[in-house]
Amino acid sequence: MSSTSDSGRDLDREYNPRIQVPEYASYFARWKDSAQEARRTLDVRLDLRYGLLPAERLDYFPAAGSGNPLLIFVHGGYWRALDKNDFSWVAPPYIACGVSVAVINYGLLPGTPLLMIVEQVRRACAWLHHNAQPLEIDPERIVCSGHSAGGHLTAMMLATDWPGVWPDFPQRLLSGAVAISGLFDLEPLTRAEFIRNDLRLEPVVARALSPAYLPWRNEASMLRAVGAEESAEFHRQSTLMGARWPLACERELIEVPGCNHLSVCDAFADTRSELFAATRDLLSR
Repeated sequence: MSSTSDSGRDLDREYNPRIQVPEYASYFARWKDSAQEARRTLDVRLDLRYGLLPAERLDYFPAAGSGNPLLIFVHGGYWRALDKNDFSWVAPPYIACGVSVAVINYGLLPGTPLLMIVEQVRRACAWLHHNAQPLEIDPERIVCSGHSAGGHLTAMMLATDWPGVWPDFPQRLLSGAVAISGLFDLEPLTRAEFIRNDLRLEPVVARALSPAYLPWRNEASMLRAVGAEESAEFHRQSTLMGARWPLACERELIEVPGCNHLSVCDAFADTRSELFAATRDLLSR
């Protein structure tokens, strides 16, 4: 259970970044502009289809050479907003380090139920692994990352029994994961006024889609990060994940100084940050 009151409004204050970060619109506008610049200046293969549905597309930014590690990025937006096109700016600093990057899209709430969104991200990861050779990436070094709702989806990938879904795939399809301000216990969100009507999760389904209550199946490390200025609930979520998956979360929670729920995502692509250095280290294993 959440440590906050049962009041939906109290939960809104804890979880809704539009309350926590009043200048949120300026982040979204800057991200969009930076993403357009990245697509204009980088080598990129846009809208590669990893599935049949219109939303099942990804953008692939190859680093120079072949046999590079791959960083997958899954955007946030509470599963109901934003787009891969807003996050191309994640790619440049990693490409400069010899890491190829894939930024994926998925269907959004309420039109796409959360269970289907999880399945779409699985398909994207599986497609990238299956196509490692033509993409010239190392299939043994694929790290999935995500921010906020994308952090939830990233953790769900480490809870996936890959051979159980696709018998020819390895159990350890991913070599690591990075969850930035992730949502791992969905029960509080079933009561939060700003999201519950779009999320539409019964308690049993919410628990089944909460990584904190699922087994760790990939034997791959997961970095966790949270902004030092984020709410108590976002800190609780990442702390809970570390307690539930101690072997995956062997590294202590990275609390990024001076960061709120949105600026912590900026730190992920900031070469001066501890989070960037830790992610780069994870990709090099």
